[in-house]
Amino acid sequence: MSKYDVKINPIVGTETTVLGLVGETQSVDIHKLRSMDIVEKVIRVQEPYKKANRAFHPQDTIVEVQNRKIGEGHFSVMAGPCSVESEEQLTGIAKAVQASGAAFLRGGAFKPRTSPYAFQGLGPAGLELLIKAKIETGLPIVTEVMDLSQLSAFDDVDIIQVGARNMQNFTLLKELGRLRKPILLKRGMSATMRELLMAAEYIMAGGNEQIILCERGIRTFEPATRNTLDISAIPVLKRQTHLPIIVDPSHAAGLSWAVEALSKAALAVGADGLMVEVHNDPQKALCDGDQALTPEAFDHMMSELKRYAKLENKNI
Repeated sequence: MSKYDVKINPIVGTETTVLGLVGETQSVDIHKLRSMDIVEKVIRVQEPYKKANRAFHPQDTIVEVQNRKIGEGHFSVMAGPCSVESEEQLTGIAKAVQASGAAFLRGGAFKPRTSPYAFQGLGPAGLELLIKAKIETGLPIVTEVMDLSQLSAFDDVDIIQVGARNMQNFTLLKELGRLRKPILLKRGMSATMRELLMAAEYIMAGGNEQIILCERGIRTFEPATRNTLDISAIPVLKRQTHLPIIVDPSHAAGLSWAVEALSKAALAVGADGLMVEVHNDPQKALCDGDQALTPEAFDHMMSELKRYAKLENKNI
């Protein structure tokens, strides 16, 4: 389409091929396109997010990491401590969650904290411990990047997490778009679903289409929980985008006793997985101990989820 200022984004499916036109499409004659024998139908997509839009990509995207799938019937659980504290702590938790059925190890090396005096994570040393735990258990690792300057240290990280506070850090998102590595994008605490999809579009516009969306609760007037889990976001986003969506019930509630119930709800409404905080001694955790499950509680929850998954025809 060199005649027009648009790019063609082909999506080849099993039965249909979709040609998405991205750019200044107002100059394209829709009636002329419809008159072509090879064209079944033409739809003008009004939403500004094109690559993330299900209209351009009817089939669900499956993100695969080391033979572990996220999306389209695969319910993947990421579990581990909020913050990496020591090798003994991390390795012990990694082995425990793996035994219970977790597919990924999550853990924070760099921690964005509201207070400048709170524990900020071990930094590069924390990344090294995550990689050691990965080597010992075989679990792919998920950890958060906070700044462009840290990206060079994330070569051995399997899924790079963008936290709620960085959802609209567009400079960071553009740089992540140049990578060919899965990105877990968390919804901002006051962000709309449209804004979340536009943030995903920033990454996809750079060529990286391996994106996992994460609903982690939004800020409301209700103080009983840390955040309010927007469970309705899952089915709504499923209609709007082809990208897989997981839920973080730990950050949503901020209360360990509520995590299992919210996890069951996430599975029931069609989420593709969970991100759950697990700590061997929550009372002594350096970060967010109130919302962390013990390995025993996590094991019980996983047993329950496996039963629920059968009802939803999903695999854990």
